[in-house]
Amino acid sequence: MSDLVLIRHGQAAAFSADSDRLTELGERQAAVLGDYFAARKTSFDEVIVGSLRRHAQTEAQVAAAYARAGLPWPTARVVPGWNEYDAGSILTTLGQHLAARDASFRKLTEDFQAAVGGPERNRYFQRMFEVLMAVWTSGEVLADGVEAYEEFHIRVSTALAQVLESTGSRRVAVFTSGGPIGVCVQQTLKAPKPVALEVNWRVRNASLTELLFGRGRVSLDSFNATPHLADPGLISFR
Repeated sequence: MSDLVLIRHGQAAAFSADSDRLTELGERQAAVLGDYFAARKTSFDEVIVGSLRRHAQTEAQVAAAYARAGLPWPTARVVPGWNEYDAGSILTTLGQHLAARDASFRKLTEDFQAAVGGPERNRYFQRMFEVLMAVWTSGEVLADGVEAYEEFHIRVSTALAQVLESTGSRRVAVFTSGGPIGVCVQQTLKAPKPVALEVNWRVRNASLTELLFGRGRVSLDSFNATPHLADPGLISFR
């Protein structure tokens, strides 16, 4: 059997103009993960990263920990199929379409805008975003320039299938995002497609989700584990 370790990136700079980058906390989460792996001399046969900056920054911190420990670390291979859905275009383009036709959603966006800068920002954002994502997942509202949920699901499923097709006993690390991890869990459990987004909401930054695979079979071995983040101050979801 082989082991696929899905690693969510460290905390990114949400709500900023340059959101595709790790925060100071995100850098720390990734560094602690690298030290955790290195201390246990965990070896990987292959490393894959999505093409987003936050994926590369997380992988770089882990690679640096291996270098400090004098341990080998495979050269990462970039596979855009592991990228997150484009939340920015969903929020702006698709969100504008929905707000124009749905007064209740328009009220949610207004409540969020009023909360920006305050302590309740994340709570109001999540209320709005979950409604919008449910519409995106259903395919009820489509917009030019916004990747449809079905397209996203196929893209991630294809990237996963490529890993599962590898032969021999091997351990593969994939640095990705919460959305693709949700798709992988949903696919493995043979759950309905919308479940992928429900799983996504619970995926912590720098968490580990492991799939065992081989001989045409795949199973979920662990989900959303953070044994390396012993300090509660290192736990974050966004």
